[in-house]
Amino acid sequence: MRLKLLAALTVVSILQIPAMTAASAAGKHENSAIGEHPPRLSSTSALIIDQKNGTTFYAKNPEDKMPIASITKLMTAMVVLDSKPSMSERLTIKNEDVDTLRNSSSRLRVGTTLSRREMLQLALMSSENRAASALAHAYPAGYPAFIAAMNRKAREIGMRHSTFVDPTGLHSANAATAEDLSKMVVAAYHYDLIRKITTTGSYELATHKRVIGFKNTNALVRNRNWQIGLSKTGFINEAGHCLVMQARVARRPLIIVLLDSGGKRGRIDDAIHLKHWIEQNMPSATAARAVHERAG
Repeated sequence: MRLKLLAALTVVSILQIPAMTAASAAGKHENSAIGEHPPRLSSTSALIIDQKNGTTFYAKNPEDKMPIASITKLMTAMVVLDSKPSMSERLTIKNEDVDTLRNSSSRLRVGTTLSRREMLQLALMSSENRAASALAHAYPAGYPAFIAAMNRKAREIGMRHSTFVDPTGLHSANAATAEDLSKMVVAAYHYDLIRKITTTGSYELATHKRVIGFKNTNALVRNRNWQIGLSKTGFINEAGHCLVMQARVARRPLIIVLLDSGGKRGRIDDAIHLKHWIEQNMPSATAARAVHERAG
């Protein structure tokens, strides 16, 4: 049977599980429906849901609104594609695309001209901020209209606790809850091009002077043990290391959200630990398990 939404954390299960104990309410693991304890994650906020039926398998502070860094670029990509632009149109990196907020580096020099398709490739796969900025500045109605469209799109797909102020994620005011990001991943998954680009392991960009190699910022897309259908990473100091994915685990399509993971490998280690835990405790494609954890 399904559990009703809890006030602090959403945990849904298609199995019967006992009511929360006093210990679990105090912030400890509720694992009465699980054969083994869930992993301790470095991520401050995390959420795993079944893409098909919305069942929650794991939740940790999913309602906390947090900076999301370059996870933002999934919304940027959807807004670009929703405008149905010419993907072959040439766009140029301009001075206005240079990051003056954090002075982040870029391999795209001012004056570089690429197709819109190539800009989207680099923005999503390698998290190139200048490419994301160029896409927004090339929006038919202008840059401010692009930002407005990002927030409008968020409302349309049910992201009620999200804010977007720039297309790159460099601004810490770009913020959302893990619950909202799970909705964004589900929405982005409907775009064939976003799925294709975000799961590409590497890409070579040929310019008139040289060939530049780019890699996906999520190393798991190059790992044969993973079946990933969509991916995006993010990092700024305020957000920590973040990762969202659509992946098949134990024959189920799952939406995975990890925010503010500790250390550079924190998000990868958390994803691997969660994958192993689900595989061990969900041996069949029909046995759904659920657990929740509230920060103590």
